Amino acid sequence: MSTRVLIVDDHAMFRAGVRSELAAAPSVDVVAEAEDVDTAVAAVLAQAPDVVLLDVHLPGGGGAEVMRRVGPSATRFLALSVSDAAEDVIGTIRAGARGYVTKTITGPELVSAIGRVAGGDAVFSPRLAGFVLDAFAGTIEVAAVDEDLDRLTEREREVMRLIARGYSYKEVASELFISVKTVETHMSAVLRKLQLSSRHELTRWASDRRLL
Repeated sequence: MSTRVLIVDDHAMFRAGVRSELAAAPSVDVVAEAEDVDTAVAAVLAQAPDVVLLDVHLPGGGGAEVMRRVGPSATRFLALSVSDAAEDVIGTIRAGARGYVTKTITGPELVSAIGRVAGGDAVFSPRLAGFVLDAFAGTIEVAAVDEDLDRLTEREREVMRLIARGYSYKEVASELFISVKTVETHMSAVLRKLQLSSRHELTRWASDRRLL
């Protein structure tokens, strides 16, 4: 019997690519797609899929909001995201996901991950498993990280992560399709909200919290 899957991602081309990859696997049956929190919740309730492939960042509140609104159910959630940041991984697992893999995963690997999650296992991309272990071991102060990040908007988090990784303002502007002036404005807000004085302090702050 095939595993019934719902694909949730706000990019139609990505959903189409995943559907195409999964179409070759007789063990997987894609029953629906959704593009935001509202359509995802509606699809889960209507289709009762075995596994939901869930993007972390979605219009309307994100993957965690989908799981919160669906509530307890037999459906299992597997995060499939471009983000490999510790706060995204830990926050998604805390919200109820049974696994977290990045979008660099191959088609066969994804089929295997879906099967394992459907069977009750937890599945993580290799590097990400360490974040979860560190969080439960207390190496990462999850509550403190969440509290600090909650002060930042989604765009400020994106700018923060790129700057902390060593990107120039111009490179950040190009990556996020915004102006250099806007990057500078976001960076000033990030430093103020986190009570830091320079990008060097920001890099150290982000590295200490496994956000790079």
